[in-house]
Amino acid sequence: MKLYRLKVTIGFLLCSIFVYSQNFRLTSPNGKIAVNIENGVKLIYSVKFDGRPVINESFIGFEFKSEPSMNHDFTVIEHQEHLISENWIPVIKSKHAEITDRCPEETLLVREKSGLMRQMEVTFRAYDDGVAFRTKLFRSEKNGHRQITKELTTFSIPGSPKAWVVEYGKYNSSQEAEFFERNLSYVSDKTIAGLPFLMDYGNHCWVAITEANIDNYPAFYIGTNGFPNILTTKLAPLPGENQEGIKARFDDDVYTPWRVIMIGESPGKLIESEIIQNLNPSCELADVTWIKPGISAWDHWWSGDVDMKMPVIKEYIDFASQMGWPYMLVDWQWYGKFASPESDITRAAPQIDMPEIIRYAKSKNVRIILWLYNSDVNRNSAYKKAFPLYNKWGIAGVKIDFMDRDDQDMVNWYREIIKCAASNHLLVDFHGAFKPDGIIRTYPNMITREGVMGNEYYKFSTKMSPEHNVKLAFTRMLAGQMDYTPGGFLNVTKSQYKNQSPTLVWNTRAAELSKFVIYESPLTVVCDHPKHILNQPGADFLKIVPTTWDTIHFIGGYPGNYIALAKRSGKDWFIGVMNNSKKKEITIPLDFISAESSKIDIWADAEDADISPTNLTTKTLEVKQGEKLRIKLADNGGWVARVRGK
Repeated sequence: MKLYRLKVTIGFLLCSIFVYSQNFRLTSPNGKIAVNIENGVKLIYSVKFDGRPVINESFIGFEFKSEPSMNHDFTVIEHQEHLISENWIPVIKSKHAEITDRCPEETLLVREKSGLMRQMEVTFRAYDDGVAFRTKLFRSEKNGHRQITKELTTFSIPGSPKAWVVEYGKYNSSQEAEFFERNLSYVSDKTIAGLPFLMDYGNHCWVAITEANIDNYPAFYIGTNGFPNILTTKLAPLPGENQEGIKARFDDDVYTPWRVIMIGESPGKLIESEIIQNLNPSCELADVTWIKPGISAWDHWWSGDVDMKMPVIKEYIDFASQMGWPYMLVDWQWYGKFASPESDITRAAPQIDMPEIIRYAKSKNVRIILWLYNSDVNRNSAYKKAFPLYNKWGIAGVKIDFMDRDDQDMVNWYREIIKCAASNHLLVDFHGAFKPDGIIRTYPNMITREGVMGNEYYKFSTKMSPEHNVKLAFTRMLAGQMDYTPGGFLNVTKSQYKNQSPTLVWNTRAAELSKFVIYESPLTVVCDHPKHILNQPGADFLKIVPTTWDTIHFIGGYPGNYIALAKRSGKDWFIGVMNNSKKKEITIPLDFISAESSKIDIWADAEDADISPTNLTTKTLEVKQGEKLRIKLADNGGWVARVRGK
C-alpha cells in the first residue's frame, strides 16, 4: 500500500557514440553521500561520505563462457536521471511503520565501441544511508543462454579499516558462523566471506557491503583477486560447477541484485536503515490480511528429549496459549521419515492425528506451523500438492530446512516456494538458509529466515559467546530478519556451561530477554521447553513483547562490546541491552520517549547474576523525557524495559 509516489525525470540524453561527457555524479538528498561514475578505459565508480572517500575507483564488468570479457571499451549512449520519492507502508513492520524511499537515480546505457558491440545498463542510487547499483545484461544475439563465469565488480577500500568477517570457506553452507574482527588485509583471494561485510573506518564512518533483491542470479561473497584492499564479488557457482565454472545462465534480459554500500556515522545508523527493503519491488500480494506476525512455541529437540507424539504436541499448544502466542511449530518427524524418497509431506506419521492437532490448537486460539525437509518439498513437486492441502487443513505456515545453498537455481527455488506458499496463505520460515535480501517487502509471507549461528548452537558448540550475540546485531542483522530462536531459560555462567540435554545457555536471563527486543524477526520462535519458562522470572516479559515495530532508535554500543536498542510499538517503547562477557555500567538517555512522564517496567540482572544468571530484579519507576538511566550489566548480562505510553 503506497501513500504517494513521485518519479520525476530530471534529464535525458540520447546521443551518438561521440558523447560530450562520460562523467556523472549523484548526491544523496542530505548532501553527505556522493557517487562519481566515470567511463574511460573502464566503467568506474567511487563514493564519498562527508567529502571522505569510502570507495575508491572501482570497476564493473563480467566474464562469460564462449564470449570475450565485458569490462572495458564502453561508451555511454544514453543516460537518464530520476528523483525517487515515496512513502510506503510495509505489510510487516520489521523496524518502521512507514518507510521513506528517497534518492536520485542515474541509469547509464553503455555499449562496446568495437567487437561484439554488446550493451549493458547500469543504475546507481544515492540514499542518505548508502549507495546501491545494479546491472542489466541483455540476451545474446544468438538464440540460447549466455553464461556468466565471473562478475568483475570491485569495492576498492581506502585505508585500513577494521572489518567483521564471517568466512564460510565454501559456497554451500547454512551460513551459520561467527563474525570475527579482522584487519582488512586478512581478506585474500582464498577468502569466501559472507555478507553483510561491516567495516569501521574510524572518525565516525561506518560502511557495510551487502546485496538486495536477489532474483534469477546467484548471491555473492567477498574475497580479493590478490590485490590488497580491492574486494571482489565471488558468485556462488551453479551445482556441479567449481569456483571457476558457470555462475549464472540466462536466455533473456537479467538484472544483477543491487550491490549495496550502507554508510553512516555510527553502526546504529546502519541498524536503523531501510535501504535493503527500499531496493525491492512493492508488495505483489493483493490480499495480505492473513499475514500475522507473532511468537511461536516449538517442540524441538533443543529443549530436551521431545518425542513426536500427540501429548507432547498438545503440551506445546497449551504453552503457546498460556503465553498468549499465536503459533506453535510442529517440528521434524511429524510426517515420519524425512529426507527419503519414501517421505510424504501430505500425510502425518501413524502416531500423529493432524485433524485433532489443528482442532485442539484452534480451541486454544493457536495456529500450527509445520517443519519440512527441503528435498521432501521439492521431490516430484510435492509442494504443489501439499501447500493447497495445508491451506485446507488451516495450517498457518511452513518452516523449510537444510537448503544450504544460494546459487542461481536455489535463489529461483526460494521464489517459487514463496509464491506458491503465498497463493495458499502460508507463512514461510527458511532454515539452513541464505541471508535476507529485502524480499519481505514484495512477499511479506516470507516472514523470517535463519542464516545465523543462533541458539541451537548452545546444544552442541562452545562458540556461542556473549560477544558473538552482540556482534550479530551489528553484522548479520543488517541484512534483515533472522530466526535466531531465542528463549533459553536454563541460563548459566561460562564455567557452568556444557553441551547437554536439556540445553544450557551461557548468558543471564536478562540477556536472553533482550534478544526479543534487539533481534529482528517478525515471527519469533522460542526454543525452550514449557516447564523451563512457565511461571519463571522473565516469562511475564515474553507475554507482552511485540515482534514488529513502529520505529527503532539506536542508543549505543559497539560490535562485540554491547548493544542498546529502543523500539516503539504503538505508544509503548521497549528497550533491550545486551552485554559481552565483561560487566559494565552504561547510561540510557530517555530522549526518545514522549515529553510526558511515563512509567517504566524494568527487568535487570540481579546483584548476584554473575554467579546465578537466572536471577532477575524487576521494578517500576516514573521517568520523564531526557532523563538518564544508569544501569549495571553483569558478565554476559542484559537489561530490558517497557516504557508505558499514555
